[in-house]
Formats: sequence, structure tokens, C-alpha cells
Amino acid sequence: MLIAALPTGPLAANCYVLAPAPGGDCVIVDPGQEATEQVDKALAEHSLTPVAVLLTHGHFDHVWSAAEIGGRHGVPVHLHAADRGLLTEPASGVDPGFAAQLSALLGPGPYTEPEDLAEVSGGDTLTLAGLDFGVEHTPGHTPGSVVYTVTTEDGVPVMFSGDLVFAGSVGRTDFPGGDHAAMLRSLASAVLGRPDDTQVLPGHGPATTVGRERTTNPYLRDTAG
Repeated sequence: MLIAALPTGPLAANCYVLAPAPGGDCVIVDPGQEATEQVDKALAEHSLTPVAVLLTHGHFDHVWSAAEIGGRHGVPVHLHAADRGLLTEPASGVDPGFAAQLSALLGPGPYTEPEDLAEVSGGDTLTLAGLDFGVEHTPGHTPGSVVYTVTTEDGVPVMFSGDLVFAGSVGRTDFPGGDHAAMLRSLASAVLGRPDDTQVLPGHGPATTVGRERTTNPYLRDTAG
């Protein structure tokens, strides 16, 4: 399986381009700010054709280029319905102090949804680019946060965790729509409930594994306790 990790924008949010192999269809996960040029380079380098965009949640640093990329390639953009409002009102997902800075960062708006917006739900399986993506609803960071899991040809699960869990940390819950109790439940089911060899590709920072986080991540140790 080919997976290209592309840190994008001022907040270095990870965008991922993945495909069974070079020279075919691919899926793009979380194209945030300033992602379009990097995605275009990855597509050209590996001779890939996008068939879908997957969004782990609706925060602007993960979705900003989704409408542009989806429209350019004529492909659907997948997002949980509970985060749909963040596409057109990004300031509603951050604290008031940060919201005041967004107009300078993003421009005055209005902000539009992707032309082809497809809603996902927990328990869905999406077959895209010859790969099967399991969807798990993981509220806590945002109401509509999800993780997508796909299995490599060697049988290793790969989870795109968005801002649910990072190497050594977890997503914050103090923004509007955040829910600490829901986050703990999501961490228990979507992270601690998975095999240790599950590869975790987070929304920020380096890749990790469930096993590594189970034993070293202080937030997960507290959750397990």
C-alpha cells in the first residue's frame, strides 16, 4: 500500500494520499490549508487519480482544501453529519479568541461546502480505490469526529485518527463541541480496543502504533485505569 503523509498549513495538519499501489486510483484524507499543491505533486509523482476525499472531522485545518480538491477532480467529500456546519462556519469550532483570528487567516468568507458532500456514519464500510475503509464515530474532539481504518495487504490495520489520538497525546476537548467524557469513551473503544500492531496515522505529528500509545501515552494510561 502506498501512503504519502503531507503536513500542511500553519498548524502542520497531516493530509494523507493513499492507494493500493502507484499508477491507479487513490483516496485523499484531510486536505487542510495549503494542501492542494502538495496533493498535486503527490498525484503526479505516483501517477494517481483521486476517487474520494475523507475528512476525519470538520476543523478548518483539516478540511480547508477539501471543496477545491473535490471539485477539481469531481469526487465526493465524506464527512460525518454532526460536523457539517463547520464547513461553512469554521469559527464556530474554536474558542472566541481564536475565532477572532480566523478572518485574517482564512479570509472574510463566505465559506462553501464541497459540491458533492457525502455523509458517513459509524459502522459504515466505504469501498474506495479498491480498499475497504471502516468508519467509527469517535466524538469528543468534535461531535462528528470519525476514524477510518483500512488493512494493508500484509494484514496490518492502519487507522487515520484525525485529532482523536496523537503520538504521546490526545485531542483537546475545550473547543466548542468538545466533550471530555465522550473523548474518553472514544479513546477506549477506537484506540484501546484495537490490536497493538494497528498503525496510527494522526492529524498532527508523527505516526505511531496502538501498542506504543497503550504503554507510553499518559492520557491513554489514565483512560485504561
